[in-house]
Amino acid sequence: MGTISPPQPVKLFCGVLTRFEDLFPEIKRSLEDSFGAVDAESDTLKFDFTSYYEKTMGTGLLRKFYSFEALITPDRIVEAKIRTNEIEEEFARRIQLGVPRPINLDPGYITLSKLTLASTKDYSHRIYLRRGIYVEVTLKFQSGRFLPWPWTYPDYQTPEYHKFFLLVRELYAEQLRRLSTRYA
Repeated sequence: MGTISPPQPVKLFCGVLTRFEDLFPEIKRSLEDSFGAVDAESDTLKFDFTSYYEKTMGTGLLRKFYSFEALITPDRIVEAKIRTNEIEEEFARRIQLGVPRPINLDPGYITLSKLTLASTKDYSHRIYLRRGIYVEVTLKFQSGRFLPWPWTYPDYQTPEYHKFFLLVRELYAEQLRRLSTRYA
């Protein structure tokens, strides 16, 4: 019989999509107000993998990722997704830029073995958590690199994304080392 124990804390990150590059500093402030200090920020990357968002966000989308210094328990991804949806709604209400959805926020977390994303949509590879939020394992970490699953979004398979996620994983591993030393 296995022993029930609390989960190890995880590293929260958030992917941002927008066509308005000048919004990134304000988005970052909103995310920090909700989740604490950012400890890593990706380059601004072109997002041209799908036309799925064109109707609500327009064209010429840009992607940026932020990771947060504070570790969370895995179940807190539910509150993170709910909060990022609220931030999206606040921006849409407050900023009139000619599109119904000026920003898209996708929170997830990284562990030593995987990268997950939260979603409000169910599908065969997603597990329901609570409060209308699902989670999927988007990438697995194996042999020193992140690897996709059959359902992994094309952009999450790119070297540019993986470069950032490896950096975040290194930050996370160092945080875990400090935690284990402190409690040893």
